Amino acid sequence: MKDKILAPSLLASDFGRLAEAVQKIQEGGAGAVHVDVMDGTFVPEVSFGQPVVRSLRPLTKLPFDVHLMVQNPERQIESFAALGADWITFHQEAAPDSSVQLIEKIHSLGKKAGISVKPATSINVLKNSLNSADIILIMTVEPGFGGQKLIPECLEKVRELAKIRSELGLNYKISVDGGVNAQTLDSVLQSGVDIVVSGSAFFNGSLGWR
Repeated sequence: MKDKILAPSLLASDFGRLAEAVQKIQEGGAGAVHVDVMDGTFVPEVSFGQPVVRSLRPLTKLPFDVHLMVQNPERQIESFAALGADWITFHQEAAPDSSVQLIEKIHSLGKKAGISVKPATSINVLKNSLNSADIILIMTVEPGFGGQKLIPECLEKVRELAKIRSELGLNYKISVDGGVNAQTLDSVLQSGVDIVVSGSAFFNGSLGWR
C-alpha cells in the first residue's frame, strides 16, 4: 500500500485528547490528518473549527486534510488556509454554481483543492471540476456522523473516476471517506482509491493498515 495515503479522521477520536490523537496518527503510518469541519447546517452536528486547527497545527508536519461539510464554504477557505490547512475540500452540493471558482481560490492560497459529493450525488456534477481539482472525495456514508457502514455502491463512483482519469490523462487523487474498516478496506483499495479516510477503525486499532 505504499502508493496509498491513510488519512485518519479526528472526528472519531476522543475530543478531550486531541493532541494524543494527532500523535497516534503520526505514529500509525498515516500520510495526512483528516479534519472534518461540520457546521450544524449542511450536516446536523457541529465539530471542529478554526481554533482547533490553530491549536493542533504545531504538533505535526503531516498535511492537514480539511473537509468542509458546511454551507457557504467560500466563507471558511481563507481562514483555514491561513491557519495551516494543506488540502481544503468542499462539497459540490454546497457550491453547485461556484465549484470551479472555489477551486481557483484555494489554489490562489497555495493549497490543494478538493471537491466532495454525498452518496446520492452523481459524479456527473463534477465534470467541470475534474481538470482543476487535486482531490475528489467520495463519501461512502452520509456526511455528518461517524461509525456508519460503508455503502458499497459508492465505490462504483471511485471506479468510474479512476477510469475517467486514465482516459483523459488527468491528475486528481481519489479519496474515500466513511465506513472504512478491516472488513471493507480491501474492496476500497481495489476500487482505485488513492487516499483512505478512516475514523473509528483507525482509532480502535482494528483497521489492519499495513
